[in-house]
Amino acid sequence: MTNKPLDHRPAMRRYLALFFPFLPAERWLRTASRPPDAPLVFAEKQRGAMRLASVDAAALAVGLRPGMPLADARAQVGDLVVVAYDPVLDHGWLDRLAEGCARYTPLVALDAPDGLILDITGADHLLGGEARVVADAERRFARLGMTLRHAFGPTADAARALARYQARPAPDEASAIRRLPVAALELEVEATTALVRAGLKTIGDLASRPTANLAARFGTDAAMALRRILGDAPSPLDPRVAPPPVAAERRFAEPLGSTAHAARILAELVEETIAELAERGQGGRHFRATFFRSDGLARGIAIETGHPTRDAGLVMRLFAERMDGLADPLDPGFGFDMIRLAVPRLETLGASQLGLEGGAVKDAAIDELADRLATRLGRGRVRRLRPADTHIPEQAQLELPAIDAPAPLPWQAADPGEPPTRPFHLFDPPQPIEVIAEVPDGPPQRFRWRRAFHAVRRYEGPERIAAEWWRRRDNGGLTRDYYRVEDAQGRRFWVFRHGLYDEKPDPRWYIHGVFA
Repeated sequence: MTNKPLDHRPAMRRYLALFFPFLPAERWLRTASRPPDAPLVFAEKQRGAMRLASVDAAALAVGLRPGMPLADARAQVGDLVVVAYDPVLDHGWLDRLAEGCARYTPLVALDAPDGLILDITGADHLLGGEARVVADAERRFARLGMTLRHAFGPTADAARALARYQARPAPDEASAIRRLPVAALELEVEATTALVRAGLKTIGDLASRPTANLAARFGTDAAMALRRILGDAPSPLDPRVAPPPVAAERRFAEPLGSTAHAARILAELVEETIAELAERGQGGRHFRATFFRSDGLARGIAIETGHPTRDAGLVMRLFAERMDGLADPLDPGFGFDMIRLAVPRLETLGASQLGLEGGAVKDAAIDELADRLATRLGRGRVRRLRPADTHIPEQAQLELPAIDAPAPLPWQAADPGEPPTRPFHLFDPPQPIEVIAEVPDGPPQRFRWRRAFHAVRRYEGPERIAAEWWRRRDNGGLTRDYYRVEDAQGRRFWVFRHGLYDEKPDPRWYIHGVFA
């Protein structure tokens, strides 16, 4: 028996392109009270005139095409339903379709404004082959009222071109690609016209010519587009969501019609992912659950934590908070036939030693409270102050979302038995005051603030803070002399003179904060 040498060649990639030729119309019909009685077109202002941006099947059948002036379309078809083109809503609907296609592969890319490209390398074998993948996709999109054209290809560009421009069947993919019109290259109109006039009408005609000659005569864009379709140049895919490092999923022969049952399955998936995270010695910072409905749509719910965690109970409590606070409740429709939990963001999480005084327990409780509040109110609503590495007082702390805040730096603390060197309340910006001093560069004796006079009984200072030389343009480049002062009523203030007399002839005084 002879052993065959191992084949180390990379596996051939497979791509599935989905093209929705009437996406704006079919998206609009989902919310329309009744279908229109006449051809439907979508118009927008282009180059100073109203032109057709998209049409439905009925408008296409009577000769209307995107790019046609609206006035010409009305002259050609008297009874016409015109709707304002809304690319934002169309993009949102396309993104929802892409989320539903994540059931087939995590590598789903938007081919805006009306297409998707899926990298199904290896996934088709798990799902029963390419034919079953396409049959399932056609069935689900038909339920959504979407017209679909599709094609497989060895590259993303080839699959896209076949889905959009293939007009007649071919014995194999290679022949189908060579039969495509040169319009599949999607070059400028002038370049496409020049190719056709030169007798180069198909991709096969171009492939039979030397690439260098094509680049010299018709430009490098034409040569590169041809190489990408033929697979001679990279045709990378930019997925809308990167594949997560940790994920678990459940598929159901009978769809789940209960949200409570789906939550129990989600709890099981959380336990599975937590076990895998423990094996890796890591914790999750971002968890995303996707509930796939049998009609082809999907609903994603994500939570975040301020620190890496492997606490399954905490993760489920955060998911419960998020689902309870949804403005649009989680609706199973005809049932969930698949649930997936992904952990796209991981961080190292080792074993921790609890202190005898319980400080670590208190910190963990505060972190959990911040996570729950951020989940309920929004990630930007709960914020923490973090010390910054600067001696400029108003820049010495940063207000950051609790979820995104980095590891804390130690706050500067006063020496034991000494009063605090910084006030508890800081004004930003500092408030101007009028000062009377014995000598120009001396401490204040009296000052007026908010229409009230304060007689200084005690003071401490000055504490001189120079401007940061690399930020002189931002803060004026003036030196500050700070004083801690106490007035006759015992109230304590933090005041400073902005500038020395050799820097500025008449420096101003400001109050920067008050002590408790």
